[in-house]
Amino acid sequence: MNRDIFLQRLRDRREPWDIAVVGGGATGIGIAVDAASRGYSVVLVEQSDFGKGTSSRSTKLVHGGVRYLQQGNISLVMEALKERGLLLQNAPHLVHDLPFVVPNYQWWEAPFYGIGLKVYDMLAGKYGFGRSKLLSAADVLERIPTLEREGLRGGVLYHDGQFDDSRLLVNLAQTAAEQGACLLNHTRCTGLLKDADGYVNGLTFHDNETGQDGTLAARSVINATGPFCDDLRQKDEPAASPMIAPSQGVHIVLPRQFLPRATAIMVPHTRDGRVMFAIPWNGHVVVGTTDTPISTISLEPKPMDQEIDFILETAGGYLAQRPARADILSVFAGIRPLMKSGDASNTAALSRDHAIQISKSGLLTITGGKWTTYRKMAEDCVDHAIVLARLTERPCVTRDLHVHGFHRQASQFGALASYGSDAIGIDGLIRTQPDWARPLHESLPICGAQIVWAARHEMARTLDDVLARRTRALYLNAKAAIAMAPAVSALMAAELKRDEAWRNRQLAEFEEIAAGFVVRL
Repeated sequence: MNRDIFLQRLRDRREPWDIAVVGGGATGIGIAVDAASRGYSVVLVEQSDFGKGTSSRSTKLVHGGVRYLQQGNISLVMEALKERGLLLQNAPHLVHDLPFVVPNYQWWEAPFYGIGLKVYDMLAGKYGFGRSKLLSAADVLERIPTLEREGLRGGVLYHDGQFDDSRLLVNLAQTAAEQGACLLNHTRCTGLLKDADGYVNGLTFHDNETGQDGTLAARSVINATGPFCDDLRQKDEPAASPMIAPSQGVHIVLPRQFLPRATAIMVPHTRDGRVMFAIPWNGHVVVGTTDTPISTISLEPKPMDQEIDFILETAGGYLAQRPARADILSVFAGIRPLMKSGDASNTAALSRDHAIQISKSGLLTITGGKWTTYRKMAEDCVDHAIVLARLTERPCVTRDLHVHGFHRQASQFGALASYGSDAIGIDGLIRTQPDWARPLHESLPICGAQIVWAARHEMARTLDDVLARRTRALYLNAKAAIAMAPAVSALMAAELKRDEAWRNRQLAEFEEIAAGFVVRL
């Protein structure tokens, strides 16, 4: 992917695009993959970086949703379990099986959760990741030796999927580009264009990097801006009532010592009505999440003290060593674009299904949903756009479309496993410049070649793009990411041909962002 080439394609285009997508998260990029792979001309604009918002801030799970099973939403669970299986099939370098244990401390928990998880297995059918089973207390402690032992009766083992959210998103963007899509990050949609009859036929945009404004014509415009979808809807119709009830979810990241083996913990019922997970991820432990209704939507949502305390309190009830604020290496918040229902005072109860709305002017908005079902959401949305824009009908092909980086034995690449087949290219960079093999910080296995690769092939334009999403440094260890920033900025400046003033601005901007990932003691 090359931003300069995409920008030139946009400038040279004389015909309207078949589909213009606003929003570069999982839904928007998924739509670009679907539409481009069907042979339609597609352009996508994203106000910041791909996945800057919700899509890089998940619990790192591709799952059917045990909690949705508790709510009785069988159809959503079945759809998600099927999509989970397709993700494993099409992106095996990024998706893998993760065993979970539901610890049992009450006599009724084993039969209750055991039966529920057998239903989960049954609904997965041929897309199952593994069978659930009951474990003795000794079996549970063999898998999770750091669990609280007092009162432990046993547990239920089940299987779900784990992934790296923003790495998958980058690979999906590369897939879309390979299929012919034109993608522009750091490009903000500033308004909608309409024809003489009031129908949307394009958009205006501002390139944050060059400072230039532009327009593009399109037969269909799709609003896939997640938590920001109501902003664009109100640009179209100022009186449009909100579609979403935003909810904030927070996760903390702890050292591996709190969960040293390859089994995760699932707490099926917290006092706010959610499930809570503690999962091993990239040599660390991610614990979350919360569900807090919010009124202000931001690209950098801030965790609240009470959310951090709630996670620590809940985790402390299940771990022999109670985690404290001083143990937290990073904390991050994400905003869920949940579909509005009534007063939405309890966002934990709102549907995680998706909705498609078409305005009087033909603006197509898609919102809701979850990472696991991004592909099906994209398919539904493109099907609607085809009818709306009177495009020639072509079938969806993404069920069997391999994601960029596809590699069945990616684990052989060690610290570069999440790059899949691109690990070979990064290794090639190291051969030409051996210094790029050295880790940039002793706490994280991230090397200079990854930084150069991100700038050269993955459209990384800022320190935040690299340290938060191309590598996961900021999400794993915020202080280590801050310490790495000067060396990373030097590598990026050389690759992107930027000057010292650019480096200084980038360092200042990144430090401000990173401060929100550091927990106050």
